[in-house]
Amino acid sequence: MRFNLGQIIMVDKFSKETRSKIMSKIRGKDTKPEILVRSYLFSKGLRFRKNDRRYPGSPDIVLPKYNTMVFVHGCFWHLHDGCKYAKMPKSNVEYWENKLYGNKARDERNQKKLEDMGWNVITIWECELKKDRRERTLEELYSQIISILQP
Repeated sequence: MRFNLGQIIMVDKFSKETRSKIMSKIRGKDTKPEILVRSYLFSKGLRFRKNDRRYPGSPDIVLPKYNTMVFVHGCFWHLHDGCKYAKMPKSNVEYWENKLYGNKARDERNQKKLEDMGWNVITIWECELKKDRRERTLEELYSQIISILQP
């Protein structure tokens, strides 16, 4: 399939229907990394709200008792600095730069708003939940959350 974007002609590897099917599988909430983090925290006895739209950025996990919010970010979609999974696509570069840098700027604004409201904000990256790092990441997250109540 060919796309003419001004002067640039791009060839997509997939048909329009296949590309649509692929893109429809991408979710904004209840992703596998989010479910993994929530399951772990729940198993440790923490209770929380999920995807609470009352707050800037609709945090993935809101722990009111600990005055903490947790975001579970995909490295690609939120441009994790220095991560091998956060590569800019080589086609339709202008679109993706606007999209991904916009996501990153929005995340920073939302985090600042939440911190100004008095919340502790923790970001967990998808790459930190890969099998070789998962256990350590989740243990550190739990320790960080419960240490907030300790004097």
